[in-house]
Order: sequence, then C-alpha cells, then structure tokens
Amino acid sequence: MSERHNEFRGAGLGLRRALMGPLSSMESGSVDFMEAAPENWIGVGGRFGRKFRNLAERYPIVLHGLSLDIGGPDPLDKDLVGAVRELMNQIEVPLYSEHLTYCAAQGHLYDLLPIPFTEEAVHYVAARVRQVQDIIGEPIALENASYYAQPHQDMTEAQFVSAVLSESGSDLLLDVNNIYVNSINHGYDPIAFLDSLPLERARYIHVAGHYDEADDLKVDTHGADVIDPVWDILAQAYQRTGVLPTLLERDFNLPPLAELLSEVEQVRRLQREAPERHKVAVGQL
Repeated sequence: MSERHNEFRGAGLGLRRALMGPLSSMESGSVDFMEAAPENWIGVGGRFGRKFRNLAERYPIVLHGLSLDIGGPDPLDKDLVGAVRELMNQIEVPLYSEHLTYCAAQGHLYDLLPIPFTEEAVHYVAARVRQVQDIIGEPIALENASYYAQPHQDMTEAQFVSAVLSESGSDLLLDVNNIYVNSINHGYDPIAFLDSLPLERARYIHVAGHYDEADDLKVDTHGADVIDPVWDILAQAYQRTGVLPTLLERDFNLPPLAELLSEVEQVRRLQREAPERHKVAVGQL
C-alpha cells in the first residue's frame, strides 16, 4: 500500500464548492482528509480546478460517487468509471466508493433507490461491481444505503449487503446515520443491525445529520447537525471495527466552517476514546 494510502486516516470533511474558500484558507491539520464526488470534478479546470488540485496536494482526497448506478438496469457507464480512474491517478486517490443503490432506468432518476434484496440482484450487482473494479484496478467500497420502502426482499438488508460484498470482493463504506435513519423508519434495533453487517470488510465510515419528518420518519438529508444517537452508533462501531477513517457529511444548510470543524473534532474525540486495542489504522486491519 502506498504512502498516500497510509495517510488516509483520522477525521475528514466533505469538499463542497461553497466551502472552497474557507477550506483553502483553514489552519493546517483542521481535517485529516476530504471527500469529493468525482462527477463534480472530472474535467474541471479554471479557478475551481486549480483550487481543487491545490487542496489535493495538501490533503488526501477520497472519491464518493453519485451516479454509478451499480444496481440499475441501464448498461454500466464504463466511460464514467474510466474518468474516475484517471482522476484517481491525477490526485493520488486512496479510495473510490459508491452507494449500494440504483439511480437510473432509461436515464438518470436523480435519486438513490433501493435494490431488491434478492439472490438474483446479488449476482447482478456483484458482476457489475467486478467490472468496475477491473477498470479501477482495486476494490471499491459500497455504502449501506438509506431507503424508505423495499417492495421486494427475499433476504434481510444485512444479508444482501454481506452477499454482494462477498461475491464482488468489494469493501464496506459504513454509514452510521443510514443505520439510524433506517432503524427508525423500519423499526429495528440499530446496534443489532450493526452487528449483522460484515464489519470485517469495513474500510471507512460516514457520519451525518438528517431531517425529522416525524417521530417515525427520518429523511437522510445530510443537511443538519449530527444527533447524539448517531454519535452513539459511531462509538459502538469503533468498538467493533477499530478506529477507521471517518467523514462528516454535510451537503446543504452549510453552517460556518468553524461549526463543521467542531463536529470533526467530535469524531476525533470518539476516536481517542475508543478502546486502545482497536486503535488501528487503515491498512493494518
């Protein structure tokens, strides 16, 4: 594993264009890495392109895709995957991840929708993931998704996630806010669900806020502060996975950078408080 991979650790923050100015001028060490959507930066030049590459020289940047459509019926967009690989080479990206969802059917749907939890879907998705990994040249990570209805399931969500990762050889991007949102919307114990996932494949963690539509309906928006129950799930995850790199996601309703960095510091506090035997870095698991 390269030195660049070894730098991918600690607590990170999502790179959003609205934050480019504050991120470029913030104190060194405020975050350990950043995450960017490759679709927003492939082929971007000019002022924004220069700022993006300047940040990539200062911080490791991981890529988290928005439109790969890994579970959809449309042909796999190999041109997109090739462009992602090129961007990874340009800025020395240690990891590319995507959502375990679909987002297109004869064109993009502009939403992340749940894949049926079936054996047939496992084989279909795993084959597409292997195609992506052949182009990327290394395993990708797939995120456990939030969803609001699941019309067809022959297995549980955790069984589906486990089967796809096992058959494809991909890693897990563990999203603890999605666990909390789904646990409320679908009425299950979040810690029991956490324990049912293939945590030995976890490479990376997301933590975020959500919108309270009702007591029994939460919407995964990434537009609010992280709440205590989600922090608690993150702490529980560290007890099981070790201290993995963890990213604070915030996509809109962006507060001043100082407020976001205070949540990044909360991630770091939980990492420091994790049991000593689990304080391991990526690449040592």
